[in-house]
Amino acid sequence: MKKINLTDGTKIHCLKETEALVLDEHISGYLEIGLDISEKDTIIDVGANIGVFGVRLSQKFQNISIYSFEPIPEIYKSLKKNSELSLNPNFKTYMMGLSNKKQILDFTYYPNSPALSTSHPEVWQNDKNHFNSAVEGSILTMGSQFWWSKLIPKVFIPFIAKYLQANQQKISSQVITLSDFVEKEKIQKIKLLKIDCEGEEINVLYGIQKNHWEKIESIVMEINDINHNLKMAKSILSKNGFQKIKLVKEKGFEKTKLINLYATK
Repeated sequence: MKKINLTDGTKIHCLKETEALVLDEHISGYLEIGLDISEKDTIIDVGANIGVFGVRLSQKFQNISIYSFEPIPEIYKSLKKNSELSLNPNFKTYMMGLSNKKQILDFTYYPNSPALSTSHPEVWQNDKNHFNSAVEGSILTMGSQFWWSKLIPKVFIPFIAKYLQANQQKISSQVITLSDFVEKEKIQKIKLLKIDCEGEEINVLYGIQKNHWEKIESIVMEINDINHNLKMAKSILSKNGFQKIKLVKEKGFEKTKLINLYATK
């Protein structure tokens, strides 16, 4: 773990500096879309990674509750440190994931690129072109500190992709459903549910009971559109009152199957 400065000087703990900068750019895209967040709101962050979203919200609002979930132990250590660094006592972290049922789930952890860690490694392994496009997109959004990354010839992308997937580790971690958590914590309203969990996003939606959908006001989620994931997500959301759905492709990721979905009632 290291401590770095983001582009605006914000200090943050991370495992990989380049990833932290890409994550910050990713979160900026979420915030710029015009999410309706105010003081005293409750945010659920599924797949929080190192907690950039929680850090940025804690900077923006003086009184906001953030519940962040990250199942990979090494990544969670940075998340925990960043929650402490934010000085927001209501930025709470949990070393577990969310899914469609309570269970122990196997994850693949990529030490060379922690943000790619997933319970569905086949997403990256079965489509090399998709993975290479995602790697290329990440390089294009690294920021001015890594200006030289824009000069990397495209012919090197497959080799970089192979390196990022090297030395992978299998890790087992607890997952629960969002409804389990809502019941336990007696949460009355969720202003925003953010989901970015590398292939498990549809199961997170399946883990929400009917009576708990009524508590959720808005959703932002990254969808890897394989196996009709986007179609399923839109169907689930529409059936549960989310009639306004907007799809956005992030700059640099146009060639990938990654789509950001914004939904409100």
